[in-house]
Amino acid sequence: MSEQRKQWIHDLLKKGIEHGDAEAVKVVDETQYKQHNPMTKEGDVGLAELFAKLAKTNPHVEILRIFSDGDYVFAHTEYDFSSVKICFEVFRFEGDKTVEHWDNLELKQPSNASDRSMIDGATEAADLEKTESNRETIINLVNQVLVDQNPDVIPLFFNTTDYKEHSPELSDDLDSLKHALLKSQPDGSPYVHYQTLHRTFAEGNFVLTACEGLRAGVHIAFYDLFRLEDGKVVEHWDTVEEIPPREIWNNQNGKF
Repeated sequence: MSEQRKQWIHDLLKKGIEHGDAEAVKVVDETQYKQHNPMTKEGDVGLAELFAKLAKTNPHVEILRIFSDGDYVFAHTEYDFSSVKICFEVFRFEGDKTVEHWDNLELKQPSNASDRSMIDGATEAADLEKTESNRETIINLVNQVLVDQNPDVIPLFFNTTDYKEHSPELSDDLDSLKHALLKSQPDGSPYVHYQTLHRTFAEGNFVLTACEGLRAGVHIAFYDLFRLEDGKVVEHWDTVEEIPPREIWNNQNGKF
């Protein structure tokens, strides 16, 4: 069902938001739907009604990449509402209905020092038979490089001669990642600190991770998408979003 589920999510995001298409929203089981965006209410307004209202604002939705991992579909998207945001969307299915949703959004930033945008690059999954080995590689990368903050092992996981970086604050030169890991705040604490790897999603040579941590002392959700070739990372995209204080959340399901 993976291809059908991808199409349903594509239609939900594209036709549902852009055109208020009630048919596209039927893939959501609103009786069970669990929302993990802390600022989105549950139960007040049905998605069909919400999307119909959004459609009146002439939004634009571009689905850049979409993948499937078991009962999960994950997508990389660009939204143009009152501002342009880049987003990772994750949906969990039970049968032919989606029942749970996570996302991570960031305002679109200018191209980085390597003149790469947050959205360009490869889009189609390959090496499907390597899905699990690639997933394991990225789990080890995140834990050893980002959580343990060990830049010395970067060459074990990254293709150092042919690498494409899409993060706004980094570049194709992997020294930029090393410097980011070593950067400190005035009190000596790390400027960027991945603390917990919560989830991974993979299809072939694309792996998405959802992590929690700190940036400049602010509570952050880090979503990172990696593309691999021959067991090493050759391309990377991300979104970084501040997690709002729990007291202003509109649901209590948790960001992760």
